[in-house]
Amino acid sequence: MDKKPFVTLEKLEEIVKDYPTPFHLYDEKGIRENAMKLKQAFAWNKGFKEYFAVKATPNPFILQLLKECGCGTDCSSMTELMMSEACGFSGEEIMFSSNDTPPEEFAYAAKLGAIINLDDFTHIQFLEDTLGYIPETISCRFNPGGVFKISNDIMDNPGDSKYGMTTEQIFEAFKILKAKGAKRFGIHAFLASNTVTNEYYPLLARQLFELAVKLKEETGACVAFINLSGGIGIPYRPDQEPNDILVIGEGVRNAYQDVLVPAGMGDVALCTELGRFMLGPYGCLVTRAIHEKHTYKEYVGVDACAVNLMRPAMYGAYHHVTVMGKEDLPCDHMYDVVGSLCENNDKFAIDRMLPKVDKGDLLVIHDTGAHGFAMGYNYNGKLKSAELLLKEDGSVQMIRRAETPKDYFVTFDFCDILKNY
Repeated sequence: MDKKPFVTLEKLEEIVKDYPTPFHLYDEKGIRENAMKLKQAFAWNKGFKEYFAVKATPNPFILQLLKECGCGTDCSSMTELMMSEACGFSGEEIMFSSNDTPPEEFAYAAKLGAIINLDDFTHIQFLEDTLGYIPETISCRFNPGGVFKISNDIMDNPGDSKYGMTTEQIFEAFKILKAKGAKRFGIHAFLASNTVTNEYYPLLARQLFELAVKLKEETGACVAFINLSGGIGIPYRPDQEPNDILVIGEGVRNAYQDVLVPAGMGDVALCTELGRFMLGPYGCLVTRAIHEKHTYKEYVGVDACAVNLMRPAMYGAYHHVTVMGKEDLPCDHMYDVVGSLCENNDKFAIDRMLPKVDKGDLLVIHDTGAHGFAMGYNYNGKLKSAELLLKEDGSVQMIRRAETPKDYFVTFDFCDILKNY
């Protein structure tokens, strides 16, 4: 089994005439179709809203595209709030899910009318001290502790996570917030990351739905929405089966009918904060082979590096690699595909079987649409690449230019040392 790029070699050869490699390329058609499929999967819930996780792909052109698809934004910092505002998001189209939050960020979120999702019990007083009041609509992040299992498989370890309130804390939080004037409550939880299973969301939903019923019964709070957050993953490896969002949506609906409807809570809106699922497969990193090295191993050196895609270096994450134009050739050569950083972990692939790679070949590194460009950095003085959007009509739009040395040196603009660079 293999992964097929969403762009052809012929199209890439056109693109590189105007935009030098490396660059991130996004697939507008795929993004729109996926957003519509998510909406379809939860159409049974009248108040459903996807709040795209801005951290995954913080680009205003992407945010505007998703806004056209009916999405809001999930923000976790001041600059993400600012970008959302600039793109026309306002009020309850913005969810502010932050942690260890500075007061000025709470204040800015409140100014925008965003829904504030409190990560910790102590943030209740902190928020009131910052704003002088508690918003009428407020959300709390829940962490049940322990480990999260599907069948006998441990998916993640919420008890080891810095996020969220304990069970006892969230009940007390609802009571205090209600006494301080809150009228509409939300519950939020994120218990596992990048799950490639249709069971995660329905299990999470059932757990949160049961919590919501108990919170309403014990505190009298009006639970207006439940935020299932992120966690729906993508198949980075070609032998993985992708999630079926329609099956997931139906599983959540069954839990909703079993738990909330009998409790008289059939009007509760559902929210998601997906990033990887929304954008991951619809972006790729395009790079060119510029060197080959034959020592104790066989190396292909490309013009991209971990600055452009940090996940393999940081997590040992797998990203599939396609040598464009050689898709039908046998993968009979073993390579490490590497970048130029002065770090030995700057490797996109280790002991990867590929067709013979020649200098000048274009390589597509798959599934970089989320947490790809966004995690980039400037170690070794390397500069971040351009981001391009492959439009539905086949044209290409630059949605972020490549950095220049002037960008790298801009924070020295208070002195004359680098003014000529």
